[in-house]
Amino acid sequence: MNPRDRPSDPLSRLRYNLETMPSSRKYIFSIATRAEVLSELYDAFWGPYSHLFLPLSNPSLPKHATLSNVQADLGFAGAGSEDPIVPGRPCGHIFSKGESCFRCKDCALDDSCVLCSRCFHSSDHSDHNVSFFVAQQAGGCCDCGDIEAWRKPISCPFHPLAPHVQAHIEQSLSTADATPRVAQRSISEEIPFVENYPYRVDIPPDLRDLMSRTIAYALDFILDTLDYSPDEATVPPNEADLRLQPSADPMQKDQYAIIIWNDDKHSFDEVIKLISETTGHDKKTASIFAHSIDDAGREIIDINGDVPRLLEAAHSMTKIELGVTIRRAYDTFREQVACVIIEWLLDLTRSRLGADTLIIKEIIAAELLSPRRRENTVFTSGPQIPDLAADLARPCRIDWLFVYHTRLWKKPRIHLKAIYASILILSHPHKIAIASHFASIYHRVADAYLLVDREAETSIKYFALQLFTAPSVALHIVSQHDLMTRLLDLIVNFFTNHIEDKHILTTPPAKQDIDVDSTPFRSKRFMPVFSDLRYLCHNRPVQQLIARHPAYIRKFVKVCQVFMCINPNKRVASNHVEYEADAWISVFNVTLSLSRVIKVYGEAFAFANPTQLVGAITTVVREILGVCTLSTDRLDKEKFSKPMLHDVEFGDAQYHFHHSLHWLLADLLKHVDILSEESLKEIGVSGVQDLFLRPFNEGAILTLIDFPLRVLAMIAQIRAGLWVRNGFPIRGQLLHYRDFMLRELCYDQDLFILQSSLIILDPNIIIVSILDRFGLLSFFRGEVEKSPYEGAHLLSMVEELLYVLITILGERASATKLSFQRAIRREIVHALAAGPSSFTDLAKRVSERMVDDVSFERVLKDVSHFRAPESTSDTGVYELKDEAYDEVDPFTFHYTRNKREEVEVILKNRLRKKTGVKDPVIVPKPLTITSGPFQILPSVLESEALLQVMFYAIYNVIALTNSAGTAPPSAEAILDQTFQLIMLALVERPSVFSHVSVIKPFAEGKTLADIICAMEHDEKYKPYKSRIDWVLTEISKHVPEGVQPPRKVLSPAAPASDVEGVKKRAAKARQEAIMAEMKAQQEIFSLNFEEEEEENEQDMDETSDELSSYGTCIVCQEDLNEAKAFGSLGLVQPSRLLRKHPDSHSQYLNELMTMPQSLDRASPRDNTFPPANAEELDTTSSPNFDGFPTQYTRFGLHASVCGHMMHLDCFQVYNSSIRQRHRSHATRNHPENIHRKEYICPLCKSLGNVLLPVLHPSNAPASQVPFPDWIRAAGISVLKSKPDSVMDGLQFRSGTGEFVFWSAQDPGYGAAVRKPEAAASTKMLDTLMLSSRMVSQQTRHLRERPEPEVGERGAGMYLPEDLVGYTISAIEVAARGTDSSGGIVADSLSLSDTQSRMIRGLLASLTRLAALELDGRPDGGRESVKQAIIKRLLPEWSRTSLTSFSYPLLLRDPFTVLIETAAVAPEMLQHVLILCYYACLARTVIGMVYVLNKARTYTAFQQSAARAHADIFGDVRMFFMSVVRHSPVFEHTATLVFDAFGEARIEKMLFAFTLPFLRRAAILCRSVVPFTFPTPLLGASNVNEYKRLLATLGIPPLADLPNQDTLQNALSGWCAHYGHSHAASQLNCGVVLDYAAVYGIVRLPLILDNLFGERDKVMKCHRCDTVPTDAAICLICGVTCCMASHCCQDELGIRGECNMHTRECGGAIGVYFVVKRCSLLYLYAGHGTFTQSPYLDVHGEVDVSMRRGRRQYIHPARWEEVRKTWLNHGIPTAVARKLESTVDSGGWETL
Repeated sequence: MNPRDRPSDPLSRLRYNLETMPSSRKYIFSIATRAEVLSELYDAFWGPYSHLFLPLSNPSLPKHATLSNVQADLGFAGAGSEDPIVPGRPCGHIFSKGESCFRCKDCALDDSCVLCSRCFHSSDHSDHNVSFFVAQQAGGCCDCGDIEAWRKPISCPFHPLAPHVQAHIEQSLSTADATPRVAQRSISEEIPFVENYPYRVDIPPDLRDLMSRTIAYALDFILDTLDYSPDEATVPPNEADLRLQPSADPMQKDQYAIIIWNDDKHSFDEVIKLISETTGHDKKTASIFAHSIDDAGREIIDINGDVPRLLEAAHSMTKIELGVTIRRAYDTFREQVACVIIEWLLDLTRSRLGADTLIIKEIIAAELLSPRRRENTVFTSGPQIPDLAADLARPCRIDWLFVYHTRLWKKPRIHLKAIYASILILSHPHKIAIASHFASIYHRVADAYLLVDREAETSIKYFALQLFTAPSVALHIVSQHDLMTRLLDLIVNFFTNHIEDKHILTTPPAKQDIDVDSTPFRSKRFMPVFSDLRYLCHNRPVQQLIARHPAYIRKFVKVCQVFMCINPNKRVASNHVEYEADAWISVFNVTLSLSRVIKVYGEAFAFANPTQLVGAITTVVREILGVCTLSTDRLDKEKFSKPMLHDVEFGDAQYHFHHSLHWLLADLLKHVDILSEESLKEIGVSGVQDLFLRPFNEGAILTLIDFPLRVLAMIAQIRAGLWVRNGFPIRGQLLHYRDFMLRELCYDQDLFILQSSLIILDPNIIIVSILDRFGLLSFFRGEVEKSPYEGAHLLSMVEELLYVLITILGERASATKLSFQRAIRREIVHALAAGPSSFTDLAKRVSERMVDDVSFERVLKDVSHFRAPESTSDTGVYELKDEAYDEVDPFTFHYTRNKREEVEVILKNRLRKKTGVKDPVIVPKPLTITSGPFQILPSVLESEALLQVMFYAIYNVIALTNSAGTAPPSAEAILDQTFQLIMLALVERPSVFSHVSVIKPFAEGKTLADIICAMEHDEKYKPYKSRIDWVLTEISKHVPEGVQPPRKVLSPAAPASDVEGVKKRAAKARQEAIMAEMKAQQEIFSLNFEEEEEENEQDMDETSDELSSYGTCIVCQEDLNEAKAFGSLGLVQPSRLLRKHPDSHSQYLNELMTMPQSLDRASPRDNTFPPANAEELDTTSSPNFDGFPTQYTRFGLHASVCGHMMHLDCFQVYNSSIRQRHRSHATRNHPENIHRKEYICPLCKSLGNVLLPVLHPSNAPASQVPFPDWIRAAGISVLKSKPDSVMDGLQFRSGTGEFVFWSAQDPGYGAAVRKPEAAASTKMLDTLMLSSRMVSQQTRHLRERPEPEVGERGAGMYLPEDLVGYTISAIEVAARGTDSSGGIVADSLSLSDTQSRMIRGLLASLTRLAALELDGRPDGGRESVKQAIIKRLLPEWSRTSLTSFSYPLLLRDPFTVLIETAAVAPEMLQHVLILCYYACLARTVIGMVYVLNKARTYTAFQQSAARAHADIFGDVRMFFMSVVRHSPVFEHTATLVFDAFGEARIEKMLFAFTLPFLRRAAILCRSVVPFTFPTPLLGASNVNEYKRLLATLGIPPLADLPNQDTLQNALSGWCAHYGHSHAASQLNCGVVLDYAAVYGIVRLPLILDNLFGERDKVMKCHRCDTVPTDAAICLICGVTCCMASHCCQDELGIRGECNMHTRECGGAIGVYFVVKRCSLLYLYAGHGTFTQSPYLDVHGEVDVSMRRGRRQYIHPARWEEVRKTWLNHGIPTAVARKLESTVDSGGWETL
């Protein structure tokens, strides 16, 4: 076609391009195609006016960009910054996935109203009940600024309210027609533009026209495309059918696309495998496909013309139930275009025209609400187009979009919902219009949702939530569009399975039969349809409609009637049922959803007048009678018998739990205020009796209560154990029926119906009916033998019956219409009466409606105290306040018998304390029903039938007890209950009841009073004595003569009371005799014992040269002594715990300045929970959560022991048993790894891999030789000794002075062990060397020191430094900031005996290594090594030039030299320590020059403070300068540094950097020679730690240096050596300093939701540069990783990002906080485990995965526990213990 013929008008051009695109692009839709479609759309949209949308400097859109993003980036007309505040404009912020939303129960109207983070934080919700959750999907929007969403104005500063909006809403509420329409009402066509909007812009009329036409065309294009799309994913069986599929392709070209649809059943790996198998794509492409299926909702995985191959691939995919479609490539291409158009429309809703942000949305709204214009399509195979004209007079585009929503996939669905949401908030008329369209089409939407939709969670049905919850909208659609009736019809037709080819029919079914096994019942999707109904009815204006228009209740009654009595149960008497069906579960789900609606319907009648309420009650009763007398065709005539009066045999009737009509009736009867006599008289009814008995007779009323009675009788029988043969389903149904959540919807309603019948008919008739239904008439006639039950069952039934009677006579909540808040209070008080409880347990004991209520937590605060969790395993609990116990009634009907007895004990103890009475009586509280029809309820207590029940209950129990000799089961409970009834009667009707109980005789001519008197002095009934006494006293007040004759009055002087006294005295004498005897025995025993002890002491002296014991072996339980080799179980693990001082950040220097003076005093911490002023503290967020930079860690080996010991032989046997276990459980993920030689301690389950020798410390006292003399003597001995060339050869060739035999990979070790005499004795040493060598071989790249090459002598890690030194340093670091109980760090509690024993074991291993190497020498070559160390320390004394130490001593860690000394010559530790300390001081000075020289440039310090430690350091400047004076360059740098920082600061740093050395030395020395270094008594404990340590270790402070000549000489020698080597070679002479402060893990926000606030800034994965969907934050360095996701795996796809990051950060261990699961993740060498979160919610409970959604706060003790576990290297053991305790088959990730 010629370019000239191309249409010039932009819109025609767009049309032309979209039509020709599929074939010109060869049906392949690429990113470039998307960009092209977008640019065509924008061009057509703005025509020549692009300058109104973009700044002039930038008139066209870059490729691939969207308008709203470009406007925001360029800040066009205020885009990208906060919107200006316009009163009356709601927030309408649309949530993106993963964003945080808040819900405030106190402010919101219902639970669908949410706030975005910005509105929440800028409005005040202190002390409100706030919950927080993370949006699982994009689409919801913030309700701030919407008047209808809130109970009270939130007053958010960004969204003030406006009067004109309020006026609109009030007007729409008032114009609701008086009578609801049934006919469909046409929806108003024109919606006015939004009024009072100040930012309007003048628009050229042709631009407006262009915009409208383009948007209209775009919408029509989407609809025309979707006309051809299938409703659900199905694959045609063969080619012929495939070609018959509807298609819009004019060419009918045989190119087909195969598409996979997303679902939530299949895993990524399954889909990837399937794609690569069926289409031949490689793994990587398949993985990309799988991700985009998950992301977008579907993906084209192949396009070609080879139809058979495509069909075969598709069929193999459908086998595993993947959703697959094959469509012509043309149609698929158009669908892709439609998807881009939807994206473009969404972009427009976020864009602006100049400063006007509304106009584009208004135009989109106008076009959506106009009818579609169809293109005439002649030559296509016809699509199936639904006929919307049947539902709507004028179907609009939005209706088509709603109906076609199922044909779309995830991404466009979410986009469309966002478009609708942005239009909803334009104005109130817009909301009403959209709601009207949605309501008109609702049944089709629900249809698709219930029957077709693959991805239910993105269904448009959930849009109902945003519409139905707004009162004005709900009123409009219920009254104008008759939505309620249609919804109810839908429910009935769905459950009666009135469904044809995936559509629910709208005509009512002919026979309303319900099959509980049919698919509708099994589907879980019906729940939201019920919720929609509930949301609608819950709105106040709709409730008024329901109350005022009888049509609604009539309709609803018909619906309830359908569900009456479904799924009946029949008792199985002889054999157990064969098959336990689970249909009852789905039935319960349905009726439960229904009963919640019933509750709302019933409550609506609070708005009714008496006539309306009476009308409703009559309607319901008529319907019930119709069902019960089987006159309606509801019940199966064969199964159900008519309710006959008084002759139903027990056991063959059908029982059922579900009678919705009765529940509805109960709810209507609860409006006692409207049913009071006064209000009923107005309408000519004299009272409730008249109301019922005028239209119905007495028989009818008995029929009415028959079903509830049957249920109560059945429940009693089930609980009495008469239904056991029916199996579990019957228990399950009972549990649910009486369970807390559903109790008030079902069980309580039945009891209330029964209670109401007492005020309608003669109570005697009702009581007799109850006895009859319970099968207990004969028992209460005194004919026990005729009863249908036997033995224990009989008394259980009596107990259940009395329980029902007490409830209907004493329960007054519904009778007095207790306010909901009082009801909540009552429930909480009774739930907490038995003892403190956590919030979750409490919520389980109270019905869910109460827990969900606004006032629940307020009431809870009123009646209880909250006890915050203290330790790490605690949860917060609520305990009842003392005054609330006055409200507790132990006979409340929600208590079980055990609970009641518990509570009675608590109440009695409380009364005993208060009154001092020994056995107090808990008197029932009076009913106090002052108004309403239930005023006459207490008179039931006078009825004869009740008196007879009381009499025979007691009489029969006494008779049975006497005949059996002991009390039968349930007897106690029956007596308790009967006395409760009697006491209640005496409280309510004292006079009448007293008379009746004395006059009316029953069996054997006795009255009730007689049998009570007979019990009074019977020993068997002692527990009832105080109650009997109370009852008789009460009766005698009114009828004194009635009680006197039968009551035995015991005169005080009677001998009986004396008998008691005699008994007591005898008992006391017996007791005294026994005590005296015991005392005598004790004295004899102690004499013997002392003699033995003396003998023992003598033995000790004699046997001191025998073997000393170290405890017992944990395997063979025998003594451990030197006779047989044994060791301590330990673990050597690679570690990167120790930190170097980072020289790149000034914050670490500032930290040093503010460090405490002593690290062995605990710093005060705030442990309150929830943390005080958490909000303010959380406002400062720092990058990486203040994590410590990984590159500044030091690698080494850390050893730890668990303290248990084992013989070497036992150890070897135990190890072989572990290998055996691994072989026998090959698939299990074992806690230990054999290749790493790991094992688990059989006693404490700690992980281990070595066995360390155990020795006692040497008890040598301190040496008395002064330091200068020692140096002189040492020097002379060096001079005298012969040159030892062998020893010199055993030091590192590089001249650093280390010994080759102490290296982990030294080849000499293997040679030494191979000698036959050494083999046996080195087995233990072998375990240590093996573990060290394995780590050493793998980690050369982590070590920075110069060391010999592999294969040379001395290769690998240097054990004195990298194992022993590292371990002691780690112990010291872990002890920082913990209290050392008054002494020095080595006395601290955390440094236990086991640790010092371990240090000795490690040193012994070093000694052993030296001895192996220097085998032939006396004392294992110690002397030679000792000489070598002295030469190294005092170079000027050595006269041989052979030991040329080319490497300055100051570059070595002095602590290592100290360890070498401790290993071979502990006797000279005291003196070497002084040298090492001074070497450390000089070394620190060098290190500081490096660090501070870097820091000078970017650190601004305020004026320096005064010096604090002059008494320790003396003249700092002089020392500083004398260290560096040997190298001019260095000296110059040092001068600059000193001047920049000043003396006081330098001193403080010197103090901080050298304190760790002293602490480590103290730990080492105290472990090896404890008596050489006793803790001095420094009197005051406030002396700083540095001074205490110097005194303990006997080191002269630096201030004393001028008087120490020998030290000065040594120092100048070292410094000169360093200075010359520094000047001569530019070798890296830097000294790395250790990090000196207390180690911390990262700082997470105190409130969990603040983690999500700045989510995209804070939690960003550096590897894939996205915000992870499942983030894990590394607690060591603060980096965010993608947890268990596909985007960041290693090349092989084996390791996830957490495991990869662990290798870079913690080495072998990882500690992560997993944000979404809200738990901690510990990793160790490929294993791992999840542990409990450090965050707890307001109620002090863990909330896994934020399911409950309360705001969570960090719990200081738990957080500290995590830090401790990490510091003490406890993670490997934590992981091993968790794995050990679970036998898993699928790896630890499944835990």
